[in-house]
Amino acid sequence: MAEEKKPAAAATPKQAVKKTTEKEKFFQRVKRWFREMKSELKKVVWPTPKQTAKNTGVALVVIVVCAIVLWGFDSAAEAVVKALINIFA
Repeated sequence: MAEEKKPAAAATPKQAVKKTTEKEKFFQRVKRWFREMKSELKKVVWPTPKQTAKNTGVALVVIVVCAIVLWGFDSAAEAVVKALINIFA
């Protein structure tokens, strides 16, 4: 018979993060929030003006195409409804 291997126990248990029982004051929380926001904004990769213009152009083209398709469906539905009204009226 083959020997069964037992899973090894965790080498070191993780210690739980201790939370303070007292609540931070309002201005301390606001200060910490702004500090964290500033550090996160440093990580952002901002688009170049050329990329922004290209993305804006793509968005406008998509909006115009969607508007034309919706207008077409609306016109077709209107024609069908008018035809049904003329048939049954």
